[in-house]
Amino acid sequence: MLDLAVTKKKMDLGFLRFLCQRETRRLVSLLGVTIALLFVLQFSELPNSEFFSSLTAKIKSFTMDTPMVNSSSISPQSSSLDQVASLEKGKGVETVVVFRNDSSSMSSVDGKDVNLTSQGNQSSLLAPQPMVPSPNTSFFDSKAYPKDGILSSLQRSNATTVKDASAIWKNSKRRPSKVVSISEMNLILQHNHDSLHSQGVPASSSAVNAEILNAKSEIENAPIVMNDSRLYSPLYRNVSMFRRSYELMEKMLKVFIYPDGDKPIFHEPLLEGIYASEGWFMKSMEGNKQFTTQDPDKAHLFYIPFSSRLLQLTLYVRNSHKRSNLIEYMKNYVDMIAGKYPFWNRTNGTDHFVVACHDWAPAETRGRMLNCIRALCNADTEVGFKIGKDVSLPETYVRSDENPLKNIGGNPPSQRPILAFFAGGLHGYVRPMLLKLWENKEPDMKISGPLPHVRGNKNYIELMKSSRFCICARGHEVNSPRVVEAIFHECVPVIISDNFIPPLFEVLNWESFAVFIKEKHIAYLRDVLVSISEERYLEMHKRVKMVQEHFLWHHEPVKYDLFHMLLHSIWYNRVFYTS
Repeated sequence: MLDLAVTKKKMDLGFLRFLCQRETRRLVSLLGVTIALLFVLQFSELPNSEFFSSLTAKIKSFTMDTPMVNSSSISPQSSSLDQVASLEKGKGVETVVVFRNDSSSMSSVDGKDVNLTSQGNQSSLLAPQPMVPSPNTSFFDSKAYPKDGILSSLQRSNATTVKDASAIWKNSKRRPSKVVSISEMNLILQHNHDSLHSQGVPASSSAVNAEILNAKSEIENAPIVMNDSRLYSPLYRNVSMFRRSYELMEKMLKVFIYPDGDKPIFHEPLLEGIYASEGWFMKSMEGNKQFTTQDPDKAHLFYIPFSSRLLQLTLYVRNSHKRSNLIEYMKNYVDMIAGKYPFWNRTNGTDHFVVACHDWAPAETRGRMLNCIRALCNADTEVGFKIGKDVSLPETYVRSDENPLKNIGGNPPSQRPILAFFAGGLHGYVRPMLLKLWENKEPDMKISGPLPHVRGNKNYIELMKSSRFCICARGHEVNSPRVVEAIFHECVPVIISDNFIPPLFEVLNWESFAVFIKEKHIAYLRDVLVSISEERYLEMHKRVKMVQEHFLWHHEPVKYDLFHMLLHSIWYNRVFYTS
């Protein structure tokens, strides 16, 4: 009986061991198949190789301006601008949500471009604004993101088209070697303007140095703006610091304009066309009495009044594909003023500035001119634009120098049936990709090549005025006049241009009124736009209308217009930038 019991027990144990081995084998096999499938999908020709990270992170999450957390839950000892970070789970999508103790709004891209931007002091325009948070308002509307929302574009699009568009992006020689996200740009700006790392101001006259240092201190300790009828705080990085800085500019800034240089390259503003910004600034600056001085010892800034467009029209040899003579011309000019005057050598040019809108301006201002504050339309981190020193110049297409404000305005939101609009030449590698994915794909998305020519460009303007979102896709270069055109016609800009620093970046909180989409994520364009709630869109539309005044040229400049805002950004970087 004992032997029989032992035998039976051994049989039971053997059978149990067999079952365990079989289950183990099944589990191992299942795990192997799963891993293989993951590898196959991960490296397949989808719009980007980070496909699975996209499944758990929405490409663009929009934040409301009032925190969802109770004020008592924010630690007063915390020195971080982003007081609380939370992982909010929607329906099948996880999105990193950043709660901020200020009046601006930031966003996360890919679930990893979360903007942690400040040390809590007011060392730059990124510093926080005190406010009373509301526990009833969420940064993120999870209802706007259906479970399969991130895949809907791929499901609606032809797989071959998606693959071809992805190939265009991957194989382009002009594609940037490194993409700097908008949140990384914010961090760079903060770092370069942080007073804790300040090495002092350029060695100008002692009186000018004292004024600059005093201005910096006053801006850092600006009184809190509680109510300003002209300045809507969500539009700005820090409305208190901006207002104080602007006041000080009006009160004390003096600019010396070099009288040297022959026309038409110098002192001859060009007031029409897509490069007209440099001409309108030159016209306004040289005709100004408030900010200019004939005494260079009193100057905080020195202006080199050249036109990059006229330099190109005058000296470029057609079809030569060479710009070396343009670069040499500007080098010789700087050598001349450095030999004639003591001001350049005194600071190595760091208190000098240029305003140039042509695409070639970054190349024309190489060498010694890299020390200048360069206001450039082609504001590209890939070609040497220095965030916090250089200034992003808005590219404004002026069709009539007699009336630069012609056709300003647009339809109210209720009369904008078009979700997204783009029309234009297929320059560069991004626009062909945009059309491959979205031309004639959705009835409420008007995506096309150039429109038939109509006098006054009326069709193009009317489509902008009737669209909710206007696509601002890069061409050969990162900049496009569509950014400002969208604002003119009260259409929310959707910027698809990697490494493009938006205009007046030092001051404006662009993420509060514009949408940023990485070039490789064009396949998700519709998903991003339809995920924006009606409430959020209406607020963005309102902000676009309010920010419009900062992008207008006037024959006689007015407070807060583009001339003053551009001059302010140059002034602000003069005060805060450290090399």
